[in-house]
Amino acid sequence: MQLRELAERLKCRLIGDGEIEVTRLAPLHEAGEGDLTFVAHSRDLPRLEMCRASAVIVREGGPSCSKPALLTNDPYLTVVEALRLFYTPDRPTPGVHSSSIIHEGVRLGADVAIGPLSVVEAGVTVGRRSIIGAQVYIGKGSHIGVDCRLYPQVMIREGVEIGDRVVIHSGSVIGSDGFGYLRDDRGGRIKVPQAGRVVLEDDVEIGANVTIDRATMGATRVKRGTKIDNLVQIAHNVVVGADTVIAALSGISGSVTIGDRVTLAGQVGIVDHIEIGDDAVVGAQAGVAKSLPAGEVVLGSPAVPHLTFKRSVAAVNRLPHILNTLKRIEARLASLESAAGAEGQAGRTAWSTSERGAQ
Repeated sequence: MQLRELAERLKCRLIGDGEIEVTRLAPLHEAGEGDLTFVAHSRDLPRLEMCRASAVIVREGGPSCSKPALLTNDPYLTVVEALRLFYTPDRPTPGVHSSSIIHEGVRLGADVAIGPLSVVEAGVTVGRRSIIGAQVYIGKGSHIGVDCRLYPQVMIREGVEIGDRVVIHSGSVIGSDGFGYLRDDRGGRIKVPQAGRVVLEDDVEIGANVTIDRATMGATRVKRGTKIDNLVQIAHNVVVGADTVIAALSGISGSVTIGDRVTLAGQVGIVDHIEIGDDAVVGAQAGVAKSLPAGEVVLGSPAVPHLTFKRSVAAVNRLPHILNTLKRIEARLASLESAAGAEGQAGRTAWSTSERGAQ
């Protein structure tokens, strides 16, 4: 694609030769002839001058560079739009692979593609243009919306409801049993039947190896537009609000309610039966043990407001200095006590001598 055409499609201001052909996007350290790269920070400009890219996306109003450039107010967003122009996911030919098993009562929309060795149980509905990868299992009575994509080895258990344009990556299990047991009168564990379901609303994306448990009763629900990273566990009866993001290795206990636009960073843990308010932000490795109001920003385990956490960390970092100061004070005190003891002994000796002389 010529750089001039690319500038028009990305709505960027073109500087330099617009006749240059660019064939792909590449990072600064890999870019070569025919590549379009990008610089988001002025600190990277010296590296740009050394790289072999044919053109660059840079911020409008930033320092000038010697290469043909596309100027934009948001380089990151422009790169994303450019990636969408250059790269489109492979789309398999519609149809059902001969090795897959489709049970009675399954309804497949137009242009659905089902890869090899997949199993679709009775009563399943799959919406138009959805893609079911190889070795996918879809349990009885589940519903898959339109334009969804289930990558290879996804497992959808019975009765799961999936909205439109949902993406689920390999290895994820949606609708497995929740972790529910009660003690009987002999101290044994009785399994609580997990009779509910999972609902994923429109435009949700689930990463690889995520597990979302079905509700004991009712629904475990992930609302519209939420994005979940790899290796996340969501327990039974959890409700995750709209446009929320949950990073890798986070664990959410049962019956938690998470608001809209919440951010959970990596390795966050949340105890059961609490609420996280809208727009809250939970920092990496935080352990949340009580409900959070809307807009709260917390860090640490147990999680506390981020300013409190930062003051605590600052105090801890000063501990070596405080200990050294304490040791100096102790040494000084011991010296003073020793000196005072010596003076007292000398005083008592002098008084005793004087007394004997008087006698």
